Amino acid sequence: MTRPASAACTRAHLLLIDDDRDLLRLLSMRLQASGYRVSTAECAQAARTRLGVERFDLVLSDVRLPDGDGLALFEDIRHQHPALPVILLTAHGTIPDAVEATSRGVAGYLTKPFDGHSLTQRIEQILQLGTADAAPPAAGDPAWRAGIISRSTLMHAVLDEARLVAASDASVLIRGDSGTGKELLARAIHLASPRAAAPFVAINCGAIPEPLLESELFGHVRGAFTGATSAHTGLIQAAHGGTLFLDEIGDMPPALQVKLLRVLQERAVRPVGATHAEAVDLRLLSATHRDLDAALAAGQFREDLYYRINVVSLELPTLGERREDIPLLAEHFLRELARKYGKRLSGFAPDALEALATAAWPGNVRQLQNVVEQVCALATTPLIPRALVARALRVKPIEALGYAEAKRRFERNYLIQLLKLTAGNVSDAARLAERNRTEFYRLLRRHGLTPEHFRGDGPDVEQ
Repeated sequence: MTRPASAACTRAHLLLIDDDRDLLRLLSMRLQASGYRVSTAECAQAARTRLGVERFDLVLSDVRLPDGDGLALFEDIRHQHPALPVILLTAHGTIPDAVEATSRGVAGYLTKPFDGHSLTQRIEQILQLGTADAAPPAAGDPAWRAGIISRSTLMHAVLDEARLVAASDASVLIRGDSGTGKELLARAIHLASPRAAAPFVAINCGAIPEPLLESELFGHVRGAFTGATSAHTGLIQAAHGGTLFLDEIGDMPPALQVKLLRVLQERAVRPVGATHAEAVDLRLLSATHRDLDAALAAGQFREDLYYRINVVSLELPTLGERREDIPLLAEHFLRELARKYGKRLSGFAPDALEALATAAWPGNVRQLQNVVEQVCALATTPLIPRALVARALRVKPIEALGYAEAKRRFERNYLIQLLKLTAGNVSDAARLAERNRTEFYRLLRRHGLTPEHFRGDGPDVEQ
């Protein structure tokens, strides 16, 4: 009678590799009866394909395969998935073979014919003693980073650094493309820090217009400006004792960069219209997708502030650089969205998962979540087919502009329309815009517009 695996190991996903179909069938039945999920491959190439698109907790491979040998495959696995344990099976085993295999890091080495009970016992031992990657993510991930789904070595390196820096109060600059999860990492650092019980306050510097951003960050007193009918506590004060996260700090206007630098230097904040500053104790985390070094060279970002916020720098990889995480993330999003839509969805068909794993992801994890939501909303069967994934991938993502860029485009187009309407007469255009000539000229310079181009037969101006 097959002994069931322990609760810690049940539902672990195993990959069996052997060109003997009868043995594959027998082993699959035996291991499934013990509570494991089992996938199979009959050659090294098929195994590599599966490893590229699915997450496994352990691999059992024959040493002799039709298109290679198990040790060579093991070396590939160790390179791509360093924490994934491998057991080698052989009908031609020798003591030197076993010594070489185990010295190179193979988790186990069994000679055929082997006892089924010994095999399941060995698998259970390896899964229980394995690294955090050898356990299902939900059970193995510490609470501080539970929101970050990953088994990627690149991500684990970033998380290791994040955990180390979390213990200090050093300012951290998180770099990475849009959609890579910069705010998630910032929250994880906060939760791993001594400030975890205090507030985590996040603000996107590129999503709030400049006049409002100053008030949101620093607060204001009653009567500080027209419309300020009551005092307002700024987000810097709201983060007192905890962590302030400034997303897209590269979009912060120069005037506010000066005020933020003063807060970091003096550990005090003065609300707009106030006569005195108030002490504040916080830890600053920042993020940007911009090249701040280029912004420094162009004079768009203050050098003194740059060195204040960039005590430690963490770089998040793109989704294309952590493709082994795509199946994990897709399944995670599917479970969450199935609950949201009240649907019974069991997962993705293997070819659907392969389509996700090999697709280009310019929008990174955010785009993947969007695609999974589309297929979840349209799914009519428990298993998501490849056709539905392909359809979602063909849909061109809507261009999501940040507030600052959308405002810039609108403002430029508005100025162009005014100049066309007035044939380049600045006085008339400024009057229509309800602005004085000096301010109107400043707006034109900001957008690179020349009134003469709108007079007579001047060249067309791109909107």
